[in-house]
Amino acid sequence: QVQLVESGGGSVQAGGSLRLSCTASGYTFSNYCMVWFRQAPGKEREGVAAIRPGSGSTYYADSVKGRFTISQDNAKNTVYLQMNSLKPEDTAMYYCAAKTAGCYGIWGVPEYFSTWGQGTQVTVSS
Repeated sequence: QVQLVESGGGSVQAGGSLRLSCTASGYTFSNYCMVWFRQAPGKEREGVAAIRPGSGSTYYADSVKGRFTISQDNAKNTVYLQMNSLKPEDTAMYYCAAKTAGCYGIWGVPEYFSTWGQGTQVTVSS
């Protein structure tokens, strides 16, 4: 059974940092595209960052480039999202998602992803 478990959310002041973790089980980690999505109240779910553990290719939304870094630890089947210089507009529920094969061109589209974690809340105060 494929499972994703997120952790690391919390509340910080603007300019602060958080690191989210997503640990996968039940499948071969390197064969999947792993993505962090987020959803704020009243807004659509949006892709934040993606990584293809097999190749190390990464992708970022323009809104987080230069502030967020996605990385992997293949030995732990874990993907991380390091979030620096956080802004109040980064406040959202953050979800980890996975799909087979590559990320290119579709990583920001939630409908392509069938496996999701439970989400972890990130709140940034001004």
